[in-house]
Amino acid sequence: MVQNKSGCTGKRPGFRIFILGILMGLALVSCGGSGGGNRVIIYTSTEDFRTEHMQELLKAQFPGYDIVMEVLSTGNHAAKIKAEGTSTEADIILNLETGYMESLQDVFAGLSSFDLSPFLPELIPASGKFLPWDKSSGAIVYNKDKLNELGLPVPASYQDLLNPVYKGFISMPNPKSSGTGYMFLVSLVNAWGEDEAFEYFDKLAENILQFTTSGSGPVNALIQGEAAIGLGMTLTATQAINSRGVPLEMIFFREGAPSITTGMAIIQGKETKPAVKEVFEFCMTTLVREDKELYCPEPIFKDQPNNIPNYPRNITYADMTGVYDQDRKKKLLERWKY
Repeated sequence: MVQNKSGCTGKRPGFRIFILGILMGLALVSCGGSGGGNRVIIYTSTEDFRTEHMQELLKAQFPGYDIVMEVLSTGNHAAKIKAEGTSTEADIILNLETGYMESLQDVFAGLSSFDLSPFLPELIPASGKFLPWDKSSGAIVYNKDKLNELGLPVPASYQDLLNPVYKGFISMPNPKSSGTGYMFLVSLVNAWGEDEAFEYFDKLAENILQFTTSGSGPVNALIQGEAAIGLGMTLTATQAINSRGVPLEMIFFREGAPSITTGMAIIQGKETKPAVKEVFEFCMTTLVREDKELYCPEPIFKDQPNNIPNYPRNITYADMTGVYDQDRKKKLLERWKY
């Protein structure tokens, strides 16, 4: 045996090089491969155009990081985090509905090390485990050209939508598959009471062209000229007006605009990774603000302007009490029969 200068023993220099190679290889594997310490995985449920913009900003801000954004539907997003818990590959989650965020708080890290003061305090849970990502409202959206073509009046109330002249020309998301549809249901249950609201939807169903599976379905039907009126998302309608020039208008009835919020969080145990902390800080400061400025300006910050052309201002929101109560949701959806 040969004593080397470091005090270690070995048969020959080649043997030491061989061992060093193995140790370096193990180090790379333990870091998840080359650049593993700089890899950040984000789960999001944002629309494609918003996700693409976020990817561009993240790439420009962190050129040395390997940031992966995985887009999941809201239901799959929540189910995946619930099933995997803190062992999930995700480091950060964005744009998951608040009801799901509340049910998953045990999976999230505390955010006390970040400055939460710019956000509206009523949108931050007592646990401090997540922050709002956006607030989205629903509107009664109509295609001006389609209504004119059909010679139909612009509705002024939910009761107007029951007029037989609209039969086959109204599109609504199905509450069983769409958060947008569910928020319309809850808003009227809160405004009128459960029995009256369900009686109303039974009558409205006679005029419905289609209960769509997604919240964007009604606006897509308006864009394609298949429907004249849709119970849709304000954001989606505004995007269609501004990017495609579709002749859409939005109105809000006296019950107010139904709305939901979504959130963002760090998976517990991942907050100690410097790259994750840096990326999340960028998400909650720059990324989310730019997303509000470009796409969804409804207020989540104390000082939030609305500079988006054609996006409604001064929206009066409906009473959304209990919209995130999962037991109530199960009960209401069991009663929904379409």
